[in-house]
Amino acid sequence: MSSSSDFQQDRHSFSGSPQKWNDFELPGDTLYYRFTSDMSNTEWGYKFTVTAGHLGRFQTGFEILKQMLSEDRVVPHLPLAKIWEWQVGVACRQTGHQRLKAIHLLLKIVQCSAQRDCDLTLLKPLWQLFTHMENNLCHDVAKPGILLPLHRALAELFFVTENRVTELGSLQEYLLALNTEDHLHRCTAQ
Repeated sequence: MSSSSDFQQDRHSFSGSPQKWNDFELPGDTLYYRFTSDMSNTEWGYKFTVTAGHLGRFQTGFEILKQMLSEDRVVPHLPLAKIWEWQVGVACRQTGHQRLKAIHLLLKIVQCSAQRDCDLTLLKPLWQLFTHMENNLCHDVAKPGILLPLHRALAELFFVTENRVTELGSLQEYLLALNTEDHLHRCTAQ
């Protein structure tokens, strides 16, 4: 197997039992392979699986979805409600840069979605993370004015989402769906 038709670049040769085969990666988007039998026995041959995307599943999916959401002619054909649901789940499960990238995609979906494409109440776990960060920011007077990238990304997501639900005339329902009863009691008491 190789990344070139002359089998000179990134060449990997295997022979014998399947235990002798190792996983490997090839650069590029094309795989060339040649199977040669020595006719020494009557086995079936070899079976192998090719998986695209050397960047890793998250990074590959992020790049593809980001590009699709950037194409105005593609967006109307996307199942935005389902993608929204999946992406909220990804943003809740990931950490670090992957969470930031997932939030970036959520922001793009909010900006390009039609009126009721996305169930915005699914953002509740991210809202709770955001309010927790807000509460900690208020208590941490040692570092005034410094927001972490995640905090900034969530602030932008909720700012844009709030504007979206205001346009739709459902701000009150949205805010009630995101908050817990305890939080509403604390806000009322304040």
